[in-house]
Amino acid sequence: MYLGYIRVSTDKQDNTKQKHLILEYAHVHGFKIDEFIEVEESSRKSAKLRKIEELKNKLNKNDTLIVAELSRLGRNMLEVMNLIQELNDEGVKLVFIRQPELSTFNTAHSKLLLAIYSYFAESEREFISMRTKQGLAAAKASGKKLGRRPGQKVKSKFDEHKEKIKELLLKEVSITSIHKIIGIGTYVGLRNYIIHNEELKKIIEQNKNKEKSLLAHK
Repeated sequence: MYLGYIRVSTDKQDNTKQKHLILEYAHVHGFKIDEFIEVEESSRKSAKLRKIEELKNKLNKNDTLIVAELSRLGRNMLEVMNLIQELNDEGVKLVFIRQPELSTFNTAHSKLLLAIYSYFAESEREFISMRTKQGLAAAKASGKKLGRRPGQKVKSKFDEHKEKIKELLLKEVSITSIHKIIGIGTYVGLRNYIIHNEELKKIIEQNKNKEKSLLAHK
């Protein structure tokens, strides 16, 4: 499936230009756009209003998402990086027509590019975490009482769904699909929860090894 995503911030911006650009790209490369998602919303609006959730629900493994440029997908680089990472995990290819060097395909270049995307996304998350810690340190220095009570464990919103998550992972259901099924938190939050839980992380690794083994025997 080839899906074109078009977003304009206001009615003053003509989405016809973006659509023409996508159709022209498809014509030159010999394929047909199966569906368009068109949105007239500011990047500051929620992902739901910008139809990002709809976009993710429609795309599956080996599908291709075509966008005029990177900025159409999110309000900031971290959001865009996380979306690219999520779609890549699902096996979706991305084409940015005005920035072809940022497009993702199954090549050595795209693997390097995706590693860079992942690095910057992780660096931004660490930067946010660092700023949070600095804020807490400043608050503590000013005399505010912070932190948990002695012996109090850190709880995650995903803890109550752990067994369901485990069950779905054992069935080789993707993290994106699990996120849709349990319906809480963010994809990145769930992904980090799984990666930092040894039991769940082990299942992910086993699934990957199984897939590699199947591909090797084809």
